[in-house]
Amino acid sequence: MPPVQSDRDKYAIETVAYQAPAGHPLPLQTLQQALAPATFAHPRATREAMLNDIVVAYEFRRSKRRTIGFSVGASGLAVSAPKWVPLYEIDKAVLEKSGWILKKLQQTRERHDRLESARIDWKDGATLPFLGQPVSVVIDPRHAFAGVGAELKTSAAEVLTLHVGLPHSATPEQIRDAVQAWLMRQAKRIFTERLDHFAPHLGVQWRKLSLSSAGTRWGSASADGSIRLNWRLVHFRPSVMDYVVVHELSHLRVMDHSPRFWDTVRAVVPDYAELRGQLRDDAIPRW
Repeated sequence: MPPVQSDRDKYAIETVAYQAPAGHPLPLQTLQQALAPATFAHPRATREAMLNDIVVAYEFRRSKRRTIGFSVGASGLAVSAPKWVPLYEIDKAVLEKSGWILKKLQQTRERHDRLESARIDWKDGATLPFLGQPVSVVIDPRHAFAGVGAELKTSAAEVLTLHVGLPHSATPEQIRDAVQAWLMRQAKRIFTERLDHFAPHLGVQWRKLSLSSAGTRWGSASADGSIRLNWRLVHFRPSVMDYVVVHELSHLRVMDHSPRFWDTVRAVVPDYAELRGQLRDDAIPRW
């Protein structure tokens, strides 16, 4: 049986801001530009609609489905419809769905903004979350830290610092790679501990753990007991991370997302719905 993917919202709409070269200021907006309505544009848009004074350019495709379908993801709105549905009915359906469409598009844009605000500037003093707590990176060329390259320390004031054994001349890429290597080691250790903790509660046995760097999913499980977990989960609070661990272990009992599956998750993590929401909404660092 193929792996079952855990639920995961797609990344928000990517936007690119133009910056003028030094000494060449951007031109002033024309009146037409200033009065232009707000827009959401899919990069593969073939049709557009005006929804509450907002231009929504969307990808339209014909499919074998029986009804008109709407999805809002990383690139924007996509609409699919059977070959026999005329375009005027599709336009009508988009207008009728305008409230839901605009809400989802705005949510993805806001999520993108949160992710951008969490982008890490890789240098001495950079801050990133580890198990839900802020950790400051300290470049410490005096130590190799027993060959592992980094060590987490706690000050008397309970401030967490990650000391990285690199020279002060290290590039942002070198700092990023050293921190990522340390985080991935922690992820393997913590995930193993949590899998061992929760598996007996669910009456299952996992056999293999792999770390994932997938962009749009937090984990997967296979019927043979193989578990894949995204190492970036170590950014979240332990309770959120535990939800994903239980989610994937539950798939070893129920290989779908049926009510019986969610009952299985709920038996171990009663507040899974709240934790699932935090997993979706909390901003994690952009690497």
